[in-house]
Amino acid sequence: QVQPVESGGGLVQAGGSLRLSCAASGRTFSRYAMGWFRQAPGKEREFVAAERWSGGSTRTADSVKGRFTISRDNAKNTVYLQMNSLKPEDTAVYYCNTVVPGTILPLQDYWGQGTQVTVSS
Repeated sequence: QVQPVESGGGLVQAGGSLRLSCAASGRTFSRYAMGWFRQAPGKEREFVAAERWSGGSTRTADSVKGRFTISRDNAKNTVYLQMNSLKPEDTAVYYCNTVVPGTILPLQDYWGQGTQVTVSS
């Protein structure tokens, strides 16, 4: 099981940028596709972006395409989410998790505490 710890959230004005990090424990981290999800108040958790275990092949939700970029460093057991041109509707708690390969579905039920991103207008 991969145990993620998210960080890097904060308060930013619309149009600004943030870089989220997810440090994942477990020696098998590099074998998993990893993804970012988010949950806004009163809404269900939704998929944001994912990257295959070897990197280089990504999938991004339409709502963030062209603004958010996922990347990973297997040597550091870390996955990142670079968020540019942030909008108030991006406000949510962001989580990372393993992903079923080729899908936007989380692989495991374990979720970390997430990191809060708040975008002011």
